Amino acid sequence: MNKIKDIIKYTLPFILMAALLYFAFKDVDIKTTINWLSKTSIPYLILFIISSFLSHYIRAVRWKYIISSIKPDVSVMHLFGATMIGYGVNSLVPRLGEVYRALFLGKWEGISRTSMFGTVIVERIIDIIALGISVLISVLIYNGDLYEIIPWLKSTVNLGFIIMLGLVVFLILLIKLKSKLSNLIIQLIGNISHKAAHKLNAVFETLLEGFATLRGTKNSLMTFIFTVLIMLNYGFSSYIAFYMINMNEITIITFSMAWIVMTISAFGIVIPTPGGTGSYHFINIFVLTIIYGVTQEIAAAYALLTHFITFVLFVSSPFFVLIYINYERKRNGLQPENFLSVIKSTGKNE
Repeated sequence: MNKIKDIIKYTLPFILMAALLYFAFKDVDIKTTINWLSKTSIPYLILFIISSFLSHYIRAVRWKYIISSIKPDVSVMHLFGATMIGYGVNSLVPRLGEVYRALFLGKWEGISRTSMFGTVIVERIIDIIALGISVLISVLIYNGDLYEIIPWLKSTVNLGFIIMLGLVVFLILLIKLKSKLSNLIIQLIGNISHKAAHKLNAVFETLLEGFATLRGTKNSLMTFIFTVLIMLNYGFSSYIAFYMINMNEITIITFSMAWIVMTISAFGIVIPTPGGTGSYHFINIFVLTIIYGVTQEIAAAYALLTHFITFVLFVSSPFFVLIYINYERKRNGLQPENFLSVIKSTGKNE
């Protein structure tokens, strides 16, 4: 039974990816799309790559403020390296990158892996809230009714905010009441399944350690500021990408257009397909054609190019990061780490 569950767990994302790729490109004239891709602007392509790396560097600096209460002098290079490794692994196996991101930083900095898992969860909660707010901004700045054009958007946003509000309230209660609330829930679950209660207890401990790191007004304020910078830079990358495929030749390009495409298309990254492949393309093409009347061929060129560049950067970056950091570790007399060694537990890194 467990083997069947594992097979479904690991094959379902790829089946979903294939299905979404089919529906995204089934009506696209590939020759026309290739023609648009052949005219890609190299200067804007370079600028797009720089902007992409900048987003991840800002994310690494934000992570530094989140965990500063644990270790104020954590290396930004280690944070950036772990971030890129996480994205690289996620591009191949959805959500596994979050695990490796925490493991590598924990090993490199000698920090509890439970705390690192907790901070990764904190980051993801912040990102989801930021995405929800960004979508609401898109609704406000669009010259029309986005909810009418995209029927599923309103229900998705409302459901997302209800879930996030419930989660935030639960976390606040968990932090304030700590052992009382967690013990009560674990006791109730334990009456049904001791194994489930044990796993739930580990989750509570991880969440508590993660949120405990975000202490102090300065850290909270800087986390907020860098979250805003991340979203603005994502919008800027989307804006650059329009010029990268010369979309300005057929329509007027504005930052609000880039912001709306970026925020709605982000739902494609949330869907658990490898690296957002298929889901990103499907939603991106849908947004550009339905909202802005762009042809499917140009929309496909935009989706293909932006995703391909991002995918290549994500998959290749971890190797360069590991080579550089392991070189520095050897110079300092430390043990180099790899994807197998970071899994091995040590007393310090539990």
